[in-house]
Amino acid sequence: MHPDTMRRVDAWVGRPLCFLLSLLNSLQRMLGIRRLPKGFRPRKILFIELSEMGSTILGYGAMKKARELFGAELFFLIFESNAESIRMLDVVSRKNILTIRSSNLFVMAWDTLRVLFQIRRLRIDTVVDMELFSRFTALLSYLSGAKAVSGFYKFHMEGLYRGNFLTHKVQYNPYYHISQSFLALVHALAADPYELPLLKREIKKEEVIRGRIHSTDEQKKAMLKKLQRLNTSITSKSKIIILNPNASELLPLRRWPLAHYQKLAEKLLTLKDTYLVITGIASEKPDAQAICQHVNSDRCIDFIGQTTLRELIDLYEISSLLISNDSGPAHFSSLTDIPSIVLFGPETPLLYGPLSPHCTPVTSNFACSPCVSAFNHRKSACTNNRCLQVISPERIFELVKGKI
Repeated sequence: MHPDTMRRVDAWVGRPLCFLLSLLNSLQRMLGIRRLPKGFRPRKILFIELSEMGSTILGYGAMKKARELFGAELFFLIFESNAESIRMLDVVSRKNILTIRSSNLFVMAWDTLRVLFQIRRLRIDTVVDMELFSRFTALLSYLSGAKAVSGFYKFHMEGLYRGNFLTHKVQYNPYYHISQSFLALVHALAADPYELPLLKREIKKEEVIRGRIHSTDEQKKAMLKKLQRLNTSITSKSKIIILNPNASELLPLRRWPLAHYQKLAEKLLTLKDTYLVITGIASEKPDAQAICQHVNSDRCIDFIGQTTLRELIDLYEISSLLISNDSGPAHFSSLTDIPSIVLFGPETPLLYGPLSPHCTPVTSNFACSPCVSAFNHRKSACTNNRCLQVISPERIFELVKGKI
């Protein structure tokens, strides 16, 4: 389903449903039916992060902290199209990963009902809603039947109404990296829920844990052989630079211009024993083909659709550098030690930068950036992402030379 359709449904259906069910929730609390028990301790925690694979990676530390604090069994709810991102983290048991298909409204509605019955059968007692002011996930949290729900609450902010379903209301902090904000949601479950707003303690950057995945020697060799089938000149000593020119349909404004990638590819091929590997999903193949045709070199390899998400990690493990828009793969790379250059425009690395110490974020620092945030449901008025266009291929090439 197109992101704009999701936003409209969330607004026009979500608002009245949140209002009506909030009335019911208030009545239930008055009658003592849904009141949080004194001394409550989570035993089964469901994390909800539906739409952003990168946020799943950034939430790794929060999930680890939940297990550390409460010894609870963890569950995770995500769109089926993004589910591999949580599966490969190996922090939540595969049998505890719940999915909703989002291909169209009817399929999504059916799967939502199915998942709610599943959650009820599992007797989930706690929900951590990682989505930023989504009414859909707020409704899911309430209908799950969980005793405790931690999430971001609007307090006196305008236009972000999502009902009164939260038992642990956390103030969203736009000056914290999102990984720290996710940690705040978990720590809030151990705090006094009536001490508003939560969370009244510092979350230090050092508390954030970076997820890691290590490929075996066999996996690395298999990936190298896969590349060698496309170019026999590649060896284990070759410098492999990955270009990831995509940006999800969720936020196309994050795309760096194709012409910039083409010009950068030209420059990169002037480096000795360097090979370019272009990654992405099948729908992004036209861009990869355009880059390959532009440089007209067998050292530029169209690798679109040639890997699973897990195999992408193997590719990172044998490569020298990743150059990417702000997108899921930039965060997947932080699970390894590959150096990366990540281009930011409508969002800021201060909030959404990959956690890897080997990442170099690049931004133009325009006055209008970031123009998408939690406060506008990630919907910008911008139709011309000049903040990315002004980041020149020459600037990126100079950074590359300093890294390899």
